[in-house]
Amino acid sequence: MDIVLYPVITLLTFMVMEVVTWCTHKFIMHGFLWILHADHHEPKYPHVFEKNDAFFVIFAIPSIALFYFGVAPTLNFLFFIGLGILFYGIAYFLVHDVLIHQRFKWFSNVGSSYLLALRKAHKIHHKNMGKEDGECFGMLLVPKKYFRPN
Repeated sequence: MDIVLYPVITLLTFMVMEVVTWCTHKFIMHGFLWILHADHHEPKYPHVFEKNDAFFVIFAIPSIALFYFGVAPTLNFLFFIGLGILFYGIAYFLVHDVLIHQRFKWFSNVGSSYLLALRKAHKIHHKNMGKEDGECFGMLLVPKKYFRPN
């Protein structure tokens, strides 16, 4: 495979991960693995870590496996799929845990309409405390209705 395609594979994987995240969040986290995700919907969860943090490990496993198989016997496209998953995981951590939930106080003062829309959409998602009837299951793609009108 042409090495020029590797960055394209990484970018496409990153973009596909938004769809994977939406589906996983709606059908798995708010489905049969609600037992791991429920504490994330509890107000002021009293611990540093949540059971929900297990999903970071769950998503890391395919990425690690792709890195492993992506260098044997030589560097191949699997490595760059793993890289796209890793980059999405980093973005997810920064957006979800740092920006939205403020688990780390790195980006507390944001003025971007996009970032404010992200926060608003996620707040609406958490408004529903149960596993049914939720909305806004993605992370980076925000429905237009959450942007402030100019």
